[in-house]
Amino acid sequence: MRRASILVLVGFALLSVTSIASAQSKTREQLIEEIGSKRSELSALEQQFLAVTEADEKAFAELLSQPNTGLIRLLPRDVFESAVYKKNKKTLTITGGGAYYSFVRLTHEYGYGSDISLDSGHLSVGFAGADYGMIVKLGDSALENLSATHPLVVPLTRYIPAKTEPEARIEQRRFSSETEIEGLSLRNRVPAEVNATYLIRSIDYGDSDVLVAIKVVRRDSDGSLIVAWKLLEKYSTPNLARETNILR
Repeated sequence: MRRASILVLVGFALLSVTSIASAQSKTREQLIEEIGSKRSELSALEQQFLAVTEADEKAFAELLSQPNTGLIRLLPRDVFESAVYKKNKKTLTITGGGAYYSFVRLTHEYGYGSDISLDSGHLSVGFAGADYGMIVKLGDSALENLSATHPLVVPLTRYIPAKTEPEARIEQRRFSSETEIEGLSLRNRVPAEVNATYLIRSIDYGDSDVLVAIKVVRRDSDGSLIVAWKLLEKYSTPNLARETNILR
């Protein structure tokens, strides 16, 4: 019995030496290629994890047949973002952890003009620098019936973005609490409710200014949300005017 144990230990030792020797025998070029291959595999798995189901797509086939519409999954940022912030194994490599989305660039990757995020059960808009926005809940309105000329939408179409950074900072603070514009109660963060429809105006300086209607279709077992969306209006790219000090 003792001899058998010794043989097992010797076997493990030989296997370890072989593995180390195999790794050391690879060139740096081979190693970087293998890293790239693994990263591609991981990215493909993450895209599958972020995808909506076929049943969801079938349920919204009519909406998806229209231009400027889509169906996405938002992951809760407080669960799936980097392990630097969350000490668990439920993390993704994609920047932002799948909690953000850009309705212009059609990507979950944070840092490319993100328009919406899901965090701690809330939907938010406006994330970096002077960027800001506002959200309003419309109830259970059908996205198919909404357009830029709909009476409930018009007040947000009339909104003119701030032109300078100080003005933008004022707007950021204003929409951090409930603010009324033409009868609509707006703010930059609201509870995410299943079956509720929301209007979002997202202003990302240097990137985009969009008006989007979304509907929270359902909440999955991992806390992620399936969200149907319709782009109602895309405005000219907003830019902040530079302030100049003139010496007299």
